[in-house]
Amino acid sequence: MHIHIFWDSLAPPGLQLPVSRKISSIIDIPVTVSENHVRMMGYVDGRKQIDAQVLLDSIQAYKHRHNMIVPLLLVVQQDLFKNGNSFVFGLARQSVGAAVVSASRLSNEYYGRDENDDDLIDRITKEGAHEVGHLLGLEHCCDPECVMFKPDTLDELDRKKKMFCTTCREHLATHLISG
Repeated sequence: MHIHIFWDSLAPPGLQLPVSRKISSIIDIPVTVSENHVRMMGYVDGRKQIDAQVLLDSIQAYKHRHNMIVPLLLVVQQDLFKNGNSFVFGLARQSVGAAVVSASRLSNEYYGRDENDDDLIDRITKEGAHEVGHLLGLEHCCDPECVMFKPDTLDELDRKKKMFCTTCREHLATHLISG
């Protein structure tokens, strides 16, 4: 098994390799990365955001058309939302092996802070590993340091470690063996 990451042309350039390597290290599964081939759907002009559910529909359609069975993570720059949430850092649809992460609110610049690629790499890695964890059968974790903890703020995301807690690691191993 491996994970495929599509990196959208508007997403921060030059971070693909470090992010993919770190996600691979966290989940202990090979990761390949390439340019995005998914049609970007779901932009809502009034919100200036993309509906993450609609974008997941687009990823699902792409995977179906290309008989792609491996889990696919799309990294985009555009801000994401889903019904009931003003924004989401990312979203996964386990049933089809599709996930999306937005770099928009993961960058320091969004919050008026100085640009820092290391912070951005760290955050995309954590959020990407989190969404891939969902694709591999994991649920949210109550341990605020576990990569599967659901952060509502950037500070909560920053407090997470780039690793699974013992319980989530055991669940992941079980899902990988049975899947």
